[in-house]
Amino acid sequence: MSYTALYRKFRPDNFEDVKGQEHIVTTLRNQIKAERIGHAYLFCGTRGTGKTTVAKLLAKAVNCEHPEDGSPCQECSMCKAISAGTSMNVIEIDAASNNGVDNVREIVEEVRYSPTEGKYKVYIIDEVHMLSTGAFNALLKTIEEPPSYVIFILATTEVHKIPITILSRCQRYDFKRISIDVITNRLKELMEIEHIEVEEKALRYVARVGDGSMRDALSLLDQCISFFLGKKLTYDNVLEVLGAVDTQVFGELLQCIREQNVTGCMILLEEIETNGRELGQFIIDFIWYLRNLLLLKSSEDVSDMIIEISSENLVILQKEAEQMEEETLIRYIRIFSDLSNQIRYASRKKVMIEIALIKLCRPQMEQSYEALLDRIKILEEKLEKGIVVSANQQEVSPETPANAPIKTEVKKPVILPEALPEDLKETAKNWRVIVSKITKESPALGAVLQGATISTEGKELVIVVTNELDKDIVDREGHTETIKNAIASIVQKQVQIRTRYLDKNKERIDQVPDLTKIIKVPIEYQD
Repeated sequence: MSYTALYRKFRPDNFEDVKGQEHIVTTLRNQIKAERIGHAYLFCGTRGTGKTTVAKLLAKAVNCEHPEDGSPCQECSMCKAISAGTSMNVIEIDAASNNGVDNVREIVEEVRYSPTEGKYKVYIIDEVHMLSTGAFNALLKTIEEPPSYVIFILATTEVHKIPITILSRCQRYDFKRISIDVITNRLKELMEIEHIEVEEKALRYVARVGDGSMRDALSLLDQCISFFLGKKLTYDNVLEVLGAVDTQVFGELLQCIREQNVTGCMILLEEIETNGRELGQFIIDFIWYLRNLLLLKSSEDVSDMIIEISSENLVILQKEAEQMEEETLIRYIRIFSDLSNQIRYASRKKVMIEIALIKLCRPQMEQSYEALLDRIKILEEKLEKGIVVSANQQEVSPETPANAPIKTEVKKPVILPEALPEDLKETAKNWRVIVSKITKESPALGAVLQGATISTEGKELVIVVTNELDKDIVDREGHTETIKNAIASIVQKQVQIRTRYLDKNKERIDQVPDLTKIIKVPIEYQD
């Protein structure tokens, strides 16, 4: 007999075995016992949370000949036929591959015929959000007023794609993501049935990677068992199969980042990849590790349920959290969260991770608020250790003799001659280049200069603007020097600048001589 996957083998055959959805199971059982069964249900939630399983149990329970406390008896002919998939009363439809109007019309035609056996015909439409607009419209009237013997159960992972006209005609049930504790307990229970020895720490990690999905967790556990068939499944075994990284490695990596040790980060990353760890999973786990540190840093009393790690690792994390600042951790999480989205389809994941690690080690590469706080924190730590940092980033350790000279580069100011009228003409010829250089340094100032007119009065370059706000921007402290420096880099002369505001109501801008239009740029011809 062929092997059956764990998630298929242990699919719940009664409501008691459905884990993590007690609020839905209780409601449905009460409806069955009170015979208050609805005509249309909408089950929505993430993958692997039990939507299709509960739909099949509901179909079985409403047709069961001897239901027990709202659950199917599993002994009658209807229960056995539905379990075997041979009953004509339960029709499962995959809307992903049957999403057209014609497919829905077939359903509408079949609805007219009453069941040959049992009480209800149950239509389970999976991934119902994949139906076309025409198909939804064709189904609308039937869902609103179906025959008394018909029940529709719609299942979807993307409820926002379903028309409101359909939503208003269904009883909606939201399936929650299953907690790590619930998944762990279920996996432990199933491993006892299978007589497989597994560490609880390993089961808990599988449950976390399952990300709220019981089916995903069972599939991952199935994979790990197959790899180490006949052996005890340990935490390290699970890490090896799933390509994950141990928490200790994250601590070493974080220490390298705090010490701004780029080489150490690269060596650790190389070891992770050499050991066959999956780099995408490494990023996800590192974000989770940083999240735990942030929670410990932000709250004095964090329960084990929120952190979800062992007590010995919790002590280690608390020590590491004490050494970190909240703003720094937030910056790290932001960088790696962005990276997680970028590397999903990247061909060179390692290169992108290396760039992210360098950004973490070199906060001066970023101009964000969090990066600035990180740079200040690093400087404070160096000063506390007695390390003096000069303006050119040169460090002087406490062991350096007091009379030892500090090597600093002193640049002598370059005094440029004053510009003559001919130099103003040269400025006009190169005005576009000058504005382009200024824009790179100050986009706001560059935008004003692009719309300004330049003229001349004596030895002064006059920047004429028609907006008082533009004049304020040009005259702002530092902006005038930026313009002078940009001009000096081109004409090698010091130009005197003045800003003039032209009132459109009193003067016309076309009456102001535009120096860039008066000066003709010479064109060089090549023979």
